[in-house]
Amino acid sequence: MEPRIGMSRAVRKGSYIAVAGTAPIGADGGNVGKDDVYAQTVRCLDIAEAALEAAGSSLQDVVRTRMMLTDITRWEEAARAHGERFAEIRPACTFVEVSRFIDPEWLVEVEIDAVLD
Repeated sequence: MEPRIGMSRAVRKGSYIAVAGTAPIGADGGNVGKDDVYAQTVRCLDIAEAALEAAGSSLQDVVRTRMMLTDITRWEEAARAHGERFAEIRPACTFVEVSRFIDPEWLVEVEIDAVLD
């Protein structure tokens, strides 16, 4: 979707890297994890991690994550996936509820900020 929207998955300015809102889109262009917040969060984090790596970074450099869900009562499903990646890194993290995403099958999107040392 990046070219269509006119955006970048990740932008690096000096030591700062911003990863844009990342949806649970599979390599085939279809959605991953229908009605499964955990699976969708894992996919979002996979995409975001690859974007960080392409920008010369890694999860170790992450200082903030934003977890956006269409149903905040399911936050623990997203938190499980987040904890699997960030238990030792412990970035600042915010969980928020949004009314919807571009695709109604998306239950979660993730944004990440990283700073290189």
